[in-house]
Amino acid sequence: MNSQDMSILSLVLGASWVVQLVMLLLLAVSVASWAAIFRKLFALKRVRTLNEEFEREFWSGTSLNDLYAAAAQAPQRAGPMERIFASGMREFQKLRERRIQDAGTLMDGARRAMRASFQREMDVIESSLSFLGSVASVSPYVGLFGTVWGIMHAFTGFAGMEQVTLATVAPGIAEALVATAIGLFAAIPAVIAYNRFARDIDRVATHQETFIEEFSNILQRNLAVQPAFQHAQMAQHAAPAAGH
Repeated sequence: MNSQDMSILSLVLGASWVVQLVMLLLLAVSVASWAAIFRKLFALKRVRTLNEEFEREFWSGTSLNDLYAAAAQAPQRAGPMERIFASGMREFQKLRERRIQDAGTLMDGARRAMRASFQREMDVIESSLSFLGSVASVSPYVGLFGTVWGIMHAFTGFAGMEQVTLATVAPGIAEALVATAIGLFAAIPAVIAYNRFARDIDRVATHQETFIEEFSNILQRNLAVQPAFQHAQMAQHAAPAAGH
């Protein structure tokens, strides 16, 4: 067998149909994996950008009502953090409209709404991550299956030969090993991407959980200030009445 016959294309075309099917499956998985990697790269970049923009607006001194109105007008263009804020603010205002004055009830309702929204946002952010994990863990074994099958097929063909040399063994073994190479080609980028995305998603989750606690503290302070303000107003009205 000359060097041209030992090219990758020749090895693939010369492999058994089972090995070729394994190679085709791994190539399709590799393409899907790269598509998922690029989608996740752009999606995480957009999430970070939208969260940072909203956080700057939140701490710039804009009133909570104005922020909530802006988030309610265009929820499809809002980022995860803005939607979490809107869900907490919406529940808080609904409870206030029901004349609920207990601070604990108000805060529990707002926190539960934000936690539910946080979980929904994280489910969206973590999409495709399990697919990359599956590709990273399964692809090498699928490639190994193709290699084992190819070697078995090659040795079965050698059984009828009176004299077996390296020249006759090498092509069959090489055809089988291509399946393992393609399996690793699909798995290695998926492993690297999975580890990076998992780390980035953990940072996003921590950032959003921190915002939930900070926003809860702001609502708690507002609830503490309002009764004191109302009490002061009542005292001011009571003082002229006492003079009369």
